[in-house]
Amino acid sequence: MSKTCNDSWADEPQYFQRVVYIPVFLLGLLLNVSAVTVLLLKRRQWVDTQIYTLNLALADLALVLFLPVRVFDAYHPLEPSDFCSAMFSIHYINMYASIFTVTCISVHRYLSIRFPFWARERSTKKRIAVLVCTLIWVTLVVSTCIAFGPNNVPEKFSNCYSRLDEERDSLIYLLLLEILGYLLPLVTMTFCSIQTSCILRTSGEHQSGEETSVQKKTFLRLIKANLIVFVVCYTPFHVAICLVEYHKVNIESWSSLESVIHKFREVAEWIATTNCCLDSFGYYFLLRQFLKDESQSDSASPRGRTKSSDL
Repeated sequence: MSKTCNDSWADEPQYFQRVVYIPVFLLGLLLNVSAVTVLLLKRRQWVDTQIYTLNLALADLALVLFLPVRVFDAYHPLEPSDFCSAMFSIHYINMYASIFTVTCISVHRYLSIRFPFWARERSTKKRIAVLVCTLIWVTLVVSTCIAFGPNNVPEKFSNCYSRLDEERDSLIYLLLLEILGYLLPLVTMTFCSIQTSCILRTSGEHQSGEETSVQKKTFLRLIKANLIVFVVCYTPFHVAICLVEYHKVNIESWSSLESVIHKFREVAEWIATTNCCLDSFGYYFLLRQFLKDESQSDSASPRGRTKSSDL
């Protein structure tokens, strides 16, 4: 009976993954392919905001493209191998590339509003955006090889996407995930979002015009939505990582909660993955604004400039 219960519990994550990752893959693929297509084909003049948005869309799209491997593993479990280690690493590289890019977008938005004279230097901002996006990918790949590599060898996996219960993660691994991968971006986004919202509200009191007022209200809703999505998607996952590690250290006293902790981690990881779909709300607003700016530029004089894309 004990063996039967254990087998049944072990199969539950597989059933969960079979159900929940397929719609994430289909919706994420549709939304992110559409976003990348519009960004590449519908924009004649690149700006820094578009570079960040394209980088975010590519990170989400890369995560989505490898989800079929996870679905296949749920139906036909793969033996731990170097291929599984690579899939595991790619999943987290793309996830944290999305986290860091969203954070950079928040910082960019704050700086553009806080320092309007700097916001007019579009060529400088464009070069900075390219450099930042490049550093995000290079840093993630290097840190994965150095800090994550020893934790992602096949011998430490029970199956293609789960480590052995008795294998503890290194301190460097946990610090990178929790502090640099979550807490620092969260604090940065919260600060920039609050400051940007305050500046927009203050400036709105001294400006008139229905169109300007509606645009600022839309930006405020977008800022709030981005922060809420970040907290909802990534907080459960990073809490689950801490719980799993704490359970490994105190496995005897927490043995009764083992099933709950593992199930919570599976759900939290799926919630974090859904961010590749939820980011599309930000895409929609930014792409709509980009297309609107271009249509206004076509009808205006060649020297006309629009500042809405700076946000």
